[in-house]
Amino acid sequence: MNSNKNILRGVIVLSYVLIIALVIYGIAAIFSYLNTGADRSKMLHTEVKQTDHYLPELTWAPLANEGRPIDEENLKAIENDYLDAWYVKHVAFMTNAMTGIDDFYTKSARENIRNIISINSENTSFIEATTLAHHPTLEFFSEDGQLAVLTDHNVIEFKRMFNGERLVAEINEKSTYKVTLLLEDGFWRIRHLVRIKSEPYTPDAKQNPITISEIKGINYYPQVTPWDMFGANFDADTIASDFQLIASSGLNSIRVFVPYDSFGKASVDNNKLSQLITLLDLAETANLKVMVTLFDFYGDYSVINWSLTQRHAKTIVNALKYHNALLGWDIKNEPNLDFENRTEPLILAWLDKMVDFVKSEDPSHPITIGWSNAESSLLLKDKLDFVSFHYYEDIDALDETYKALKTEIPDKPIVISEFGLSSYSGLWNPLGNSEEDQAEYHQAMQVIFLENDIQFMSWTLYDFIEIPKEVVGRLPWRQNAQKHFGFIDESGIKKPSFKYISTKG
Repeated sequence: MNSNKNILRGVIVLSYVLIIALVIYGIAAIFSYLNTGADRSKMLHTEVKQTDHYLPELTWAPLANEGRPIDEENLKAIENDYLDAWYVKHVAFMTNAMTGIDDFYTKSARENIRNIISINSENTSFIEATTLAHHPTLEFFSEDGQLAVLTDHNVIEFKRMFNGERLVAEINEKSTYKVTLLLEDGFWRIRHLVRIKSEPYTPDAKQNPITISEIKGINYYPQVTPWDMFGANFDADTIASDFQLIASSGLNSIRVFVPYDSFGKASVDNNKLSQLITLLDLAETANLKVMVTLFDFYGDYSVINWSLTQRHAKTIVNALKYHNALLGWDIKNEPNLDFENRTEPLILAWLDKMVDFVKSEDPSHPITIGWSNAESSLLLKDKLDFVSFHYYEDIDALDETYKALKTEIPDKPIVISEFGLSSYSGLWNPLGNSEEDQAEYHQAMQVIFLENDIQFMSWTLYDFIEIPKEVVGRLPWRQNAQKHFGFIDESGIKKPSFKYISTKG
């Protein structure tokens, strides 16, 4: 009997404790909610995140403003809201919708934007735009901290104007704006944004062309990690061994690829960047030069994201530009393959601006674009230090193709930066080429290179065991063919073609 009472008493006490705990938890949750400030990112209609969406170069002039001295925190708040205001306006003119505008513009300023959107909507027009650089001067900061006036000099703007789906104009401008901002509800909102000066923008022309040494090279991935060299799979010992082999074969350079997404997009992964620097260190030890191909697996090109791609390039270029092993920059691998999906004018505009940007960050190293064929290599040729293209066509047509191209581009080096032949012959291609066919191909290519003084980078050192589906898709006949372009087979044995990996053979 006493035992039952004790059990009942214990249950009652435990229930009481649980009820008290729940009540205390509820009160604490209510108290926490009432004392938590609003999260500005959640207040925004568009949930703008500065670091993810819009990162043009911004450089403040030294502070000498009238009114109250401004502290770093307030200056940063003005900067963030000011750039976010540009971003939401670009989105508004692209979509012809007012989403997010209320958060960054006062009532009177919103009316001007609404009027432009109304006109564009009536005419089925829209604008794709971005700014790539701002140079603001703070002119005035009020004593109560509620008003700021700035002049934004040399704003680099790019706009693409459409009527329906038809591109009607592309505009490059350098402008100066007078800007008034008010602090309302915790936001620095633009009250006035007036352009007081504008002129066509043309980057400063490079004075001296950059020459390149003779390139005899190869595209490089480690055998077990093709298209996935950096990160957890990075193996410095394997890379060092491969580089020694490449150098001993008579080659003097390699071409490597920096994937945009996996390297962190605008916020470059410091660990992977460190591994890329290590790769150049290993190349220098082996007496090899490195052509760094940027933006691998990038395929967006949207104008509003250009500031992000420039931030990505800025980080990588500035980390490598003083390295002794750096040969030069390949802006993008085979961008012409994206023409159908993303349109040729858009991609060429992005390439044009990116070439200018990389030149501005590193004026000492040559720049090229790795076109997928000879025909496309005439595009933007005047902006490049050397022209490069890939050649997987009929070997008998190469001599004529190269000479015709050299007639069009007589004053710049031309490099065939990819070429090769798969030695796959099996279930999915019973009439494919043998390893002996591959050797004959490379022997013949080296003869043509010698006769025409053609610089080259072959594809590739190894046969691969696995090919990521992102490279050639899932179709087995494409996968298997791609696996067998190497000079060394899956077992690490040199194939007959290795004898002709360079003109040394």
